[in-house]
Amino acid sequence: MYLPACVRVLLFAFILLEQQSDCTLKQGDKKKSDRKEKEFKLAEKSVVQRKLVSEKAKVKDILKQHLSYYAKGTENKHFEGLALAYVTPWNNHGYDIAKVFGAKFSVVSPVWLQIKRREDGSFNIEGGHDINNEWMREVKNGRSVEIMPRLFFDGWSGTDYQALLSSEAAVKELTAVAVSFLKTNGFSGTVVEIWSQLGGQVKEPLRNFLNYMAETFQLNELKFFLVIPPPVGKGNLFDAEDFRSLSPRVDGFSLMTYDYSSGSIGPNAPIKWMKECVEAIVPEPGPDRSKLLLGLNFYGYDYGTTPEAVVGSQYIEILKSQGSKLKWDSEAAEHKFEYTMWQVPHHLYYPTLKSISDRIELAKEMGTGISIWEIGQGLDYFYDLL
Repeated sequence: MYLPACVRVLLFAFILLEQQSDCTLKQGDKKKSDRKEKEFKLAEKSVVQRKLVSEKAKVKDILKQHLSYYAKGTENKHFEGLALAYVTPWNNHGYDIAKVFGAKFSVVSPVWLQIKRREDGSFNIEGGHDINNEWMREVKNGRSVEIMPRLFFDGWSGTDYQALLSSEAAVKELTAVAVSFLKTNGFSGTVVEIWSQLGGQVKEPLRNFLNYMAETFQLNELKFFLVIPPPVGKGNLFDAEDFRSLSPRVDGFSLMTYDYSSGSIGPNAPIKWMKECVEAIVPEPGPDRSKLLLGLNFYGYDYGTTPEAVVGSQYIEILKSQGSKLKWDSEAAEHKFEYTMWQVPHHLYYPTLKSISDRIELAKEMGTGISIWEIGQGLDYFYDLL
């Protein structure tokens, strides 16, 4: 497994990416906080029965209905594939969503944990202060949903990565620290985020490390999910060869099919691009695709003077104050909302029932699962669709 001299030279020469690329994101990143307290409202019919899933979605219907979910449907799971839901401490409403709709998810991944490399070369997991055992019990509550916190390689330098990937002893130590922490705290496994930080470099040693970690998790009856970047339009960061190497041991791949427009005015995740991303990783239909979790964004972007991330409560406030019509972008399969403030034109893309429904149908057609970033940022009636 570990590493001929030529590879070690490459690693030492690789001064890594002190900036970290498009990751699912940590506290303080661009997916803004939604701290307002919300109350749930019950509806006697689902959003489908209320005929709200439409290309001709109306602002007045969103304002009236967005808090109303189907009371009798919270324990019914309509999507049969793997469904991963992220929850962040800085969008507290997600904790309530997970308790109410936990039956609709296969895995809930609270964004709690960071793994650090100390100066002496040892490893430590931080974020334990966020662990909420009472909340975990309420989410599970006799359901089959599993709690698997995200484990983020936070603040690592090129030297840190080199020290890990060039040392079998370091790989074994880090893996042992992770296994011990997860089992001690009663988790079913973890969702690891490391791939994007390395920018598609040193793939072979990275695959070796992740395969060892995933295999060790299997031996300890823990599940192992991996966050991966989209392969189309973002460089060759993760491809079919990477998937073939890792898929025998990795239980799920959280594919970040969002942030397509990257700061320029445009849709968050054109549906054709999402399909291309799946096909680039697993070209042929079949059971392998079931491990691939198509990423759904439950946040949007408002393009004015500069792009600003928008979460559910902000979206509702903009609709209230700017009242206008939604326009359906049929090519991207997304709604957009245009308005002017302080003489500055704005283009706002935020998910709607129709855009989410189309992506769930795409996942069904392609045989993938789904992953949602993140459930504290969406609107309450979205979950009728899952």
